[in-house]
Amino acid sequence: QVQLVESGGGSVQAGGSLTLSCTISADTYKIDYMAWFRQVPGEEREGVASVDNAAVDPVGNAVYADSVKGRFTVSKDNAKNTLYLQMNSLKVEDTAMYYCAAAGGEYIFSTRRLSRDKYKYWGQGTQVTVSS
Repeated sequence: QVQLVESGGGSVQAGGSLTLSCTISADTYKIDYMAWFRQVPGEEREGVASVDNAAVDPVGNAVYADSVKGRFTVSKDNAKNTLYLQMNSLKVEDTAMYYCAAAGGEYIFSTRRLSRDKYKYWGQGTQVTVSS
């Protein structure tokens, strides 16, 4: 049983910051990858950032979507089983439902780590709204 619970969403003005949290519980299942996705109604779910838990430096080797590079940063607290997404310099176009995702048991090439179909486990989402 794998459960993901996101928190930290909210409303912020453009240029502001938010930090999202995703706490994962996985009884015996080994999680190899964790990621953040986002979705706007009527559009495809978009990969934002992904970490490879098996990497020597998972955070340093994180993969980011071009649209958030330099503004968003992932981090992990292994003791709390929590993945974070620090979002700075937020733009109106960052408004979306943000989802945490997890995968394991299959190697995922870095070029596919932001592909929705590679992740089996999903949280319920947390809304981020950025106003101008």
